Amino acid sequence: MIAFAVALLLVPPATIQVAGASSPQASEAVSLQADFLKDWEAQKNKLMKIAAAMPDDKFGFKPKPELRTWAEQLTHIAGNIIGTMRRLDASVTPPTPPEKADTKADVLKVLGDAFDFGIAVLKKQTDATIVQSVQGPTYYGPGLSTRARLIYRTMVHSEDEYGVMTVYLRLNGITPPASER
Repeated sequence: MIAFAVALLLVPPATIQVAGASSPQASEAVSLQADFLKDWEAQKNKLMKIAAAMPDDKFGFKPKPELRTWAEQLTHIAGNIIGTMRRLDASVTPPTPPEKADTKADVLKVLGDAFDFGIAVLKKQTDATIVQSVQGPTYYGPGLSTRARLIYRTMVHSEDEYGVMTVYLRLNGITPPASER
């Protein structure tokens, strides 16, 4: 048994095939850039659905006076996406959101434009550029960060805000789209 375990350690991981597992097809690109892009597009779909789930007349809703309105919540996400992702590639022009977006149509456009900007930035990246360092926002702390860190922190922020937004919907008697059965 020990000899078998040692033999497995000597076999390169790429040659080990797990029974029943399928290997990627030659046409499937497996890369950091492709994974980030796939996850980014899935997150865009999820956030656009939750944004659209709130009725137009509730875009001014906030659970407590000190919290953001629904519209502010969504434009906050858009602002974070634009503010962080612009640091990855200056050759991609970021959208300029309006000073105030509070109607459903305006907010959905701002959010969609922000996600589309992120997609354009990600499409210009390679696995090599994703691990290169850039200056992150000051709230990331001093020093440089990899582009990968900026991408995943932006996505984590959007997921955190998504969680907050589910509460806004439920307080209005609306089931979040991802929870519908």
